[in-house]
Amino acid sequence: MASSGVNVLRWSALFTGVVYGLYHQSAISAKSKINQIDAEFQHQSTLIQKAKAEWAKKTMPQDSKTTAGGVISDPSDPKFDLETYLTKMADEAK
Repeated sequence: MASSGVNVLRWSALFTGVVYGLYHQSAISAKSKINQIDAEFQHQSTLIQKAKAEWAKKTMPQDSKTTAGGVISDPSDPKFDLETYLTKMADEAK
């Protein structure tokens, strides 16, 4: 049979291990929760940026969609002519 000193040491080690395990698990859970919140925030901010870009493109006046000389530079415009646009850009580069 073990002496009372050895039993106290065993129980102390067990209690210390349980307390450390609880502390370590709470630290891991907190870090995981912070990472999840950060990822969710990043996702929302990218969605907001995309929405702002689409809104700006949608509400852009028709005049700003054309460059000087009346060439439409917006590729999503149904009247966009790639050949005319490229010719205009080549002339500007010269």
